[in-house]
Amino acid sequence: MTHSSTHALERHRTFFHRVACACLLGLIALCVVWELFAAPIRPGGSWLVLKVLPLLLVMPGVLKQRLRTFQVLSLLIWLYVAEGATRVYSDPNVLSNVLAGVEIALSMLLFAAVCAYAQTFKHKQQKECAPKKGYVASESPPPFPCRTILPAQS
Repeated sequence: MTHSSTHALERHRTFFHRVACACLLGLIALCVVWELFAAPIRPGGSWLVLKVLPLLLVMPGVLKQRLRTFQVLSLLIWLYVAEGATRVYSDPNVLSNVLAGVEIALSMLLFAAVCAYAQTFKHKQQKECAPKKGYVASESPPPFPCRTILPAQS
């Protein structure tokens, strides 16, 4: 991999990491404000604010750029999309409908950022496993498939 493509890959990775962090923080803030102050299900706030706990649990791993955490978050985020979609159509409160729409938008943007961030690692792995120059497809393949171990995440 050339120096310029490595630099571009790192810039993309940094950008998608920042977008994911911003969306995650925005989603956490939205859920807290929504369930405690703006349009709670019950006046004075509701226990539904606890839906923020899974997001708080993945936050340290996202900040430390742990790929496994991003993979978990890509699955977890669909719960918030489903909750937002349910409340957009079922909640009689107009403010709650708007907040549910914002929750869906933030969740979808977070999912896109998480996928794009993870894709930067796949791109690196594909480049390292690409066939070498002079390799003929008719030759027998190497005895073991190319598996690149990602650097340890601290």
